Amino acid sequence: MNYGWTKTSIYFAVVLVAFCSHNAQAADDVKLQDLTFDDIKFEIEKGAPFKREMLTEKIEKLADSPVKIRGYILPSFQQKGIKQFVLVRDNMECCFGPGAALYDCILVEMAPGKSASFTVRPVSVEGKFEISEFIGPDGKHLAIYRMVGEEVK
Repeated sequence: MNYGWTKTSIYFAVVLVAFCSHNAQAADDVKLQDLTFDDIKFEIEKGAPFKREMLTEKIEKLADSPVKIRGYILPSFQQKGIKQFVLVRDNMECCFGPGAALYDCILVEMAPGKSASFTVRPVSVEGKFEISEFIGPDGKHLAIYRMVGEEVK
C-alpha cells in the first residue's frame, strides 16, 4: 500500500515530532520557583529614588518566570472575587505606608477567569513574576514588582 508518504514527507514528519518534543521538554524545564520577599530585596537608601540598576542580576533573571511567594493581601473593601490586590511582606505595615520598603510589595493582577478571596492569614500566590514600575502622581515609585496570579492559596 502507498499512503503517499515520500522520503521527504517522512523526514519532515520526524523533524516536526523532534521539534515538538524538544519544545515540550523546554517548557517542562521552566519550573516554579519558590521565593520569599528576601529574594527580591535590593540595596536602596531610605527615601532615595529607585533606579533600575539597583536590581541585582538574580532579581532581573526572575522576570517573566513562574514563581510562588507567600505574603499578605493588603485589605480592601472587596472580600471575594478579587481581580487585583497588593501582596505585602507582612501585615504590620503596607507598601504604601511610612517606613515600608519598595521591595516589600507586589502588585498582583489575577489571570483572566481567576480571582482571590481576602483573608487576614498569609497566602501563597503562584504566577508570572514581572518587573514593572508603578509610579504615583507625585512621580515617586509606589511599586516595582508585578505578578499575573494564577492561584492564591
